[in-house]
Amino acid sequence: MKTAVHFSIFLFVCTMSFAQFDTNYEESQVREFNLPNPLTTFAGEKISNISEWSEKRRPELFEFFENQVYGKVPGKLDSASFKLLEENENALNGKARRKQVEVTLSKNEKSIRFTILMFLPKKSSATPIFLGYNFFGNHTITNDANVIVSEAWAMNSEEMHISDHRLTEASRGLRGHRWAIEKILEGGFGLATIYYGEIDPDKYDLSDGLHELFYEKRQERPKNNEWGSLAAWAFGYSSALDYFEQDRDVDPTKVVVFGHSRLGKAALWAGASDQRFAGVISNASGCGGAALSKRRFGETINVINTSFPHWFCRNFKKYNNNEEALAVDQHQLLTLIAPTPVYVASAQDDQWADPKGEFLSAYHASTVYALFNKKGIATNQMPELHTPIHTAVGYHIRAGKHDVTDYDWEQYIKWANEVLELNQ
Repeated sequence: MKTAVHFSIFLFVCTMSFAQFDTNYEESQVREFNLPNPLTTFAGEKISNISEWSEKRRPELFEFFENQVYGKVPGKLDSASFKLLEENENALNGKARRKQVEVTLSKNEKSIRFTILMFLPKKSSATPIFLGYNFFGNHTITNDANVIVSEAWAMNSEEMHISDHRLTEASRGLRGHRWAIEKILEGGFGLATIYYGEIDPDKYDLSDGLHELFYEKRQERPKNNEWGSLAAWAFGYSSALDYFEQDRDVDPTKVVVFGHSRLGKAALWAGASDQRFAGVISNASGCGGAALSKRRFGETINVINTSFPHWFCRNFKKYNNNEEALAVDQHQLLTLIAPTPVYVASAQDDQWADPKGEFLSAYHASTVYALFNKKGIATNQMPELHTPIHTAVGYHIRAGKHDVTDYDWEQYIKWANEVLELNQ
């Protein structure tokens, strides 16, 4: 009861906070700013080749993002174990194979568990796969009655029939429109998804979930430079990849990590933190994801840190209304993923996420991909609607709102086939 009351107060504060923010949606009101060069070190040294990037520039950029933005993971797990809960060779009316795998992460004699739901093409092995979190439980992505309903804490939602922070059968299939499962299977990929609340509940209370496993005696919250929820969700992505490395049904060298909105932010940090991923997709990730922070367009650092104080490390709060002091920007987050292909996607009506800022981030990251002879984005002029760029640094903007659509998935499937060279 205490947690429910605490979170209700938090939501009220967030709602009041949004009303107080002076949000800019006018391009003419974007102030001039200095965008840091990915190929110039903090000391001013120019980077001209892969060796210099790998030995000098990338380590200092990663250290900055790790200590000042997303937060460090304070140690390693004691163990991780995997258990096959259920499988079926004729799921989705005979169109797919279904697997449900429980992952247990343990440290300091404590553990958390999460379930990976997988749909795989029939009669295939070593399948390339898209991996993505869902917001309201694995059972919401499909009408399949055999998909397990999680018992983890959930955000209340009238639309999703969730009250008392408990997921329910009534929400089965209600987010199916965001997961083009049949298109993914027809494209030669499998789909793996996890309810993100099983990794870390999305509330301003870091006493549960993954963080709590790593606390020292009497510690109640992460240190100033230690991980928030975004880094915990990124850690969960990597833990799923650990499982795929021992599952013969999946090709672990061809796992593309995907995320929408806040989970797009987590996907980008996962790709920067763990270079085993074969591709990274950011769908409308906005502030703290792909969008340039220094533009201060739509959602800003101050807004996101005030409304969601648990997402980033506490050090990041020093940049509230102080983007000028930030020695990096989000295009450099994308460069940390290089040479792994990365795709950034925007929606025309999603000005809160700053589509232009997302595009410019991809454009400015392309210089680092060029070091690896990977084709990026050649011009700083945004493409027209529905004219995707399918290069190692990919991008599209579509009509519509903050969501995931079939059009998005059609681009991701085509792009992944191209950059992973699956149809050669």
